[in-house]
Parts: sequence; C-alpha cells; structure tokens
Amino acid sequence: MRINRRTALALGSGLLGAAVEARVGLAAAAPDPRGERTYGLSTFGELALPADFKHFPYVDPTAPKGGELSLQITNTIGNQNFDTFDTFNIYVLQGDGAAGMDATFDSLMSGSADEPDAMYGLLAQSVRVSPDKLTYRFALRPQARFHDGSPVTAQDVAFSLNILKSKGHPLFQLLLRDLAGVDAEGERTAVVRFTPKRSRDVHLFVAGLPIFSKAWWSGRNFQAAILEAPLGSGPYRLGPFEQGQYVQFERVADYWGADLPVNIGQNNFERVRYTYYRDRTPAFEDFKAGRLNYHEEYTAKFWALSYDFPAVRDGRVKKAELPNGAPHAIQGWYFNLRRPQFADPRIREAINYAFDFEWTNKTIMFSSYKRLVSFFSTPETEAKGKPGPAELKLLDPWKSQVPPEVFGDPWVPPVSDGSGSDRALLRHANDLLMAAGCKRDGDILKLPSGEPLAFEFLDSSPMLQPHVEPFQANLRRLGIVSTSRIVDAAQYKSRLNTFDFDVTVMALGGSLTPGDDLRNLYSSQAARTPGSSNIAGISSPAIDAILDVIGHVRTRADLDVACRALDRLLRAGLYWVPMWYRNKSLVAYWDVFGRPGAEPKYSTGAPGLWWWDAQKAQKIGMKG
Repeated sequence: MRINRRTALALGSGLLGAAVEARVGLAAAAPDPRGERTYGLSTFGELALPADFKHFPYVDPTAPKGGELSLQITNTIGNQNFDTFDTFNIYVLQGDGAAGMDATFDSLMSGSADEPDAMYGLLAQSVRVSPDKLTYRFALRPQARFHDGSPVTAQDVAFSLNILKSKGHPLFQLLLRDLAGVDAEGERTAVVRFTPKRSRDVHLFVAGLPIFSKAWWSGRNFQAAILEAPLGSGPYRLGPFEQGQYVQFERVADYWGADLPVNIGQNNFERVRYTYYRDRTPAFEDFKAGRLNYHEEYTAKFWALSYDFPAVRDGRVKKAELPNGAPHAIQGWYFNLRRPQFADPRIREAINYAFDFEWTNKTIMFSSYKRLVSFFSTPETEAKGKPGPAELKLLDPWKSQVPPEVFGDPWVPPVSDGSGSDRALLRHANDLLMAAGCKRDGDILKLPSGEPLAFEFLDSSPMLQPHVEPFQANLRRLGIVSTSRIVDAAQYKSRLNTFDFDVTVMALGGSLTPGDDLRNLYSSQAARTPGSSNIAGISSPAIDAILDVIGHVRTRADLDVACRALDRLLRAGLYWVPMWYRNKSLVAYWDVFGRPGAEPKYSTGAPGLWWWDAQKAQKIGMKG
C-alpha cells in the first residue's frame, strides 16, 4: 500500500504521470560528459524536497508496524479485474491479474503525492542524464535485494524494461515505443537509451516500472498466466491465497528499502488482504460483520441510507468524507465507433440528449455529484469559450478535417428540467436523428440503411442499472432499442480487450500533468491495438497530431494550451455520454486505524498511509 508511481491510479493522478528535466542534482566536482547526477527527476520545475530529505511530509515517520488491512479491490492496473484472478503476472495481457501484486516489486524511482510530476530514488540512488536527454544512467543502491537475498542488478533492470517493451501488456508496449533499449554497465549501472524523437515523459514512465529478477524468469514464459508469484524486491510478498476468492500479502520483515526516505512511514500493515466479490451486497455484509475493515463507497444512495447499523451507531465503525486533491476521474458511457450505428455524430449527440443527469442526480444520487463536461480534470486544461490564439495555432491546420464546433464554444452536455423526460431535449434529439437520415417505422427508429437503431449497454456489474434504466426509457421514446447485458468480469475484460461491445462504461483517473499516457486513450494506433484503453475507437489525424504536441511540449503553459485544444477535439467528436464526479472520497472503516496529521496534496492518503492502532483495536475487540 505505497504512495508511488505504480499506485498512482489509486490516487487519481494517473499511472503515467509525466516528466522530463532533472533540474536539481547532487554537487559534482567537475562536469561529467555523461551528464549531471541527480537524486530525483521533475518535469517543469525544481524538486520540492532536498537531496537529504528524511521522509515525505505527509507521512508519520513513527507509525508502528502491525495488524491487517482487509478490503475489496477498488482499482486495477495491467490485466487485473475486479471480480477474480488467475495469474500473478499483472503486467501482460494474458489472464486476470491478482490485486496487490505491484507491492511485491520495487521500481527505479518513486513518486510523491505532494508533487504532480516528480520522482525520487528507490532502487536507484541517483541517475545521470546526458545533455541531449537521450541517455539515463541509473546507479542502483548496493543494498537492493530481492526477497531471496539475491542482489538487484543492472542486468535485472535491463531484462525488465526490455521485456515489458517487447512482451508486456499493450499499454506498456505502446508507451515504451520511444525506449531504444536498456543495457547493463557493470552490476550497478543500468543505461536507458531513448530514440531521438522521444516523448517528454517516457523516462519517468520507465523509472516507475517494476523491476523483475532475470534469473527467476529464466526458462519461464513471461506472457503466460501463472499462479506462482514472481520474485520481487518490494515491501510485501505473496502470502496465502485462494484463486478467485482472496489474496493476502505479508510485510517483508527484512525489506531492504524499509528505511529509505521514499518508504518511511509507509507499508505499515503486517498483512494486506484483498477479498473478491461478484456483487457489492456480500462485500458490504462482510464489512458490516468486520471481515473487511476498510470500505470505500461509490454509491451515493448507499452512503445516505445503508450505514445505519449497530457498529456505526456505537462508534466502532467510522464514516469519513475525505477531501481528495487528486484530479477527479473521467467517467462516461463510451460509444464503440467501430459499430455502424454510431458512425454519424448526430446520432451520438441525440443519444446524449436522452440522458437526464439532473433527474438522475436528484432522484438516485442525492444531488451529491457534478456533471462532467470535459475530458480533463483541472481548470487549466479544460477548454472554455472560444479558442484563443495559442490554441488556434494548433487547430487551424486541421480546420478542413474537424467539426466546425471545434472553433466555437466547446460542446457541453444538455441541462434538463429535471423531470426525467424533458420534452424539449427529446424533441431536439429527434431533430438530430431526422437530420442524420433516420426514419420511423411505427415505434421503431431506423437508420438510413433500414436497420433499426439498436445497441447494448455492456457491464460487469448491475450497480449502474438504476441509472441506465431511465436512460433507456427515454431512448425508447425516441424509437431507439437499447438493452443491457451484465457479464462476468472475465468475459467483460475479454470483450473490452477485443472491442466486442456497443456501449460500455470506462472510468479513468485524471492527471495533473497529462502526457504520453493519452496516446493509450485517444490515438489511432491505440484504436487498432487490442487491450488498449481506446475503447471508443477514436481515430483522427488531428487528435494524433495534438497528442504528439502534448508528448513533447517543454513548458506547463504550452501543455495546458495543447490539452485545451485536445479537449475541444474530443468533445466535438461526441465519443461518449459524460457521467459525473465528486471531489471527496467516501470511506467507512472499523476504528482500528491511526492516521497521519497531514494529508498529501494530491491524495486522501487512505488507507496506504494509515496504520494499525493496537489500543483502538483492543478497545472494540477486533484482532489484527
């Protein structure tokens, strides 16, 4: 449970945060032709912490070790899914990866939850950056060890990064396209080389990747699903597990990196246990019974109505609304543009007009959410008003190839009268459908081809059905046939990987420093890559060009401009029905935890920075 680059999705700040320039370095006696030596890397400014920092400001360095954190999986990376697992290699496409495996591996560097784009040494005690920023020499700490006691070497680093580029999950392969190669220079120096046209953030993505044991993987198939835990060097190792039921991790008592500044005050639980559920009801019942001791709530109705049970009333269970400084998640129902019924943007816009957010928020979600309008989650990156001169400079070359709306006020979802079936909005939707060449045949709306306009909402959970059903009722009023299909998590993941769906939900953590990670979401290459997150099938030369700009800009001001330009293109494309967000995390927990006095700027810190409080646990009779 570390706050680092590999848990960034859980923080809502994006797994693939960006960086380029190492602006603060250790003093050197004379210039080195291999470049300046530095203890950290930052994108657009100075590192916030000095070379001799003792720990991150938001941790309690005196936090005790012990007890158990037991929870349900709430975030996924790589090949993981929420309902089951059948492999302990989470970094490839094959299989359903087990929760928590990232805590068994260390990376070269670790991020700070107080900084949007900075990393500090973990396996690497320093790095030399060549003047052209195409070569990074990571010097490994001599004490770095795998769990079997063998040293972590430069050969292990080279093996790990090269195999992730060639055989890793498509996400990693796509984002490592600018990695020219990694070599070992002796036992303790890993030389990472990038292509001349490297993106701005690829080296920090590399610095946050897991490092594997080359010897352990010798003779094993890296791309296969395996139920044997790969050898790691992180603060936890795999403990007991039951396939598809639970997986438990145990703190490594002699963890080599326990006293590093990036680890002090973290990794406090003796055991971390993830239990799998196919439905939220049994998970919540297990929480109420104390079999889970931490629970994050995502349903406003449950938060308002379901927490009146004895343990809450007598104070053994606490509720908290934790301010979350991380960018809010970007979530919506995405159209699969590979399907012919969604080819015309007027049809996609008409479907948007059938979703009544105001009624849904008031009636189902206790008015606790705000409507998403943008593909970006910070004020600086969200498009507003008409494009300014800097945005126009990026957009004008594509004027003949993009919708004219790109050059006006950005598209926003309609605001209803809150009735659940706003007649004015439905009339406008009907006008759009007629303009697209659709025709009515009794109660059925037909496409210009003569086929009925019909589609399926695909999901792996019924949790959103109360929101979908009123949406579908409005679609029926327009003559559109829509159905819902709930499939098991493994089938759902497989169908998303192969883009076998009509409409589905995707939620993405926002980013404070958007970068090359956006290619996995919106590029034409990703649209053609099975397993990518471009589930909508967005394929646009204009968008590809702006993504390239975002990947290479050198100042935050230029990044903000490029993101606003991309936001205009994406919103004009009508690729989704945007959903909703809130800026607080709703958590409930049994009163057995201690918490730091300070919170990170870009995270709640829960539960990764918490610890087991033995006195509190004894008071309420809970064993750790």
